[in-house]
Amino acid sequence: MTETTHPILLFGATTATGAACLELAAGRPVVVAGRRPPQGWPGESFLAIDLNGTSLPSPEALPENALLVSFAPIWLLAPFLAALHDSLGGLGRRLPLAAVVACSSSSVITKRFAANREDRRLVERLLHSEDSLEATCAKAAIPCRILRPTLIYGQAGDRGDQNLSRLLQMMRRLPLLPLPAETGKRQPIHGRQLAASALHLADSAAREPADSASLRIALGGDETLSYTTMLQRLQQAARQRDPLDRAGRCRLLPLPTGLFHLLAAPLLPITAKGFEAVLRMEANLAGFTPVHSLLGIEPEPFPVAPLAWHPPSRSLGES
Repeated sequence: MTETTHPILLFGATTATGAACLELAAGRPVVVAGRRPPQGWPGESFLAIDLNGTSLPSPEALPENALLVSFAPIWLLAPFLAALHDSLGGLGRRLPLAAVVACSSSSVITKRFAANREDRRLVERLLHSEDSLEATCAKAAIPCRILRPTLIYGQAGDRGDQNLSRLLQMMRRLPLLPLPAETGKRQPIHGRQLAASALHLADSAAREPADSASLRIALGGDETLSYTTMLQRLQQAARQRDPLDRAGRCRLLPLPTGLFHLLAAPLLPITAKGFEAVLRMEANLAGFTPVHSLLGIEPEPFPVAPLAWHPPSRSLGES
C-alpha cells in the first residue's frame, strides 16, 4: 500500500470486506467506527457510532485529516455524513476528512430495469444515497469515490459472504441443478480485492485537489466467466478442499431456454423477486472495471482464496 500519514476511519469493519481491509491496513493508523468493535480490537481505536441513530460524535472524537472508508450500507452513511457536516458547520468547523470512499452496489446498474418493485426501490435508494454523499463531499470540498462492486464473495477471518457460499450450500443439497443452456457473464470480486481497491482509491484521492470531481466506479473481479463456468469453478474448488464435498458432485443440468422458464414459472406468484433472480442467470452482469487494472497488478483468476464455505450469521450481503 502507498505510504501515507492519513489515518483511516473505517465503517463496516465487521463485514467480510471490512475484516479484509483491517488485515490490509495493518501497520497504519486505523479508527474503527460502528456499533461494536471487531473482536479483540483495542478500545482506544474504536469510535462508537450508530448509523441508524440520531446522535453524532463530538468533533474532538474524530481523527483529523482522515480517509473515510466505508463498507456499511451507503443509505445509512450518506445521511449520517450530511448531518455531521451540517452540525460541524454550525460550530464553524469542517469535516476533518481528506477523502471519502464508500461502497454502493452494482445493483444500481444491473437492477435498474427490474420488473419487481423491491429491486426498483433498492435502485432508487442507492442512487439517492450516492447523490447525497457526493453533494455532501462537494459542499465540504472533499474528494469522493463511490464503488459499485458486483457479486462480492470470499472470507476474511471469521467473516464470509452470502452470495457464492449460498450457491455452494445449494449444490450440496441438490443432486442436480437445472440451468439455462446459455448463461450470462459474471465478474465476481473477492472481498480482499474490494478492500484493496478502496484503500488504493482513498490514498490516491487524498493526493488530488479538494475540488476534484467525484467518481462512481463499477468494479468487478479480474476474470469474466459465464454463470455456468462460475459454478463449475466453485465445484472444482470444493473437490480440491474435500473430495467428498457434495457440492462437487452436484450435476449441472443445462436446459433449453423455454423449458427452463417453464420450470421457473411457479416462482412468480410466490416471489417475483426470486423469479427475476432466477431469470438473471441468463443476463450479462459483467463489463466492469477489473481490479487488476485499478491496482496495476497481475490479474487473479477466479476463485480467489480464501472462500467462505458456510455463510456466517453476520456477513456482507449480496451486491
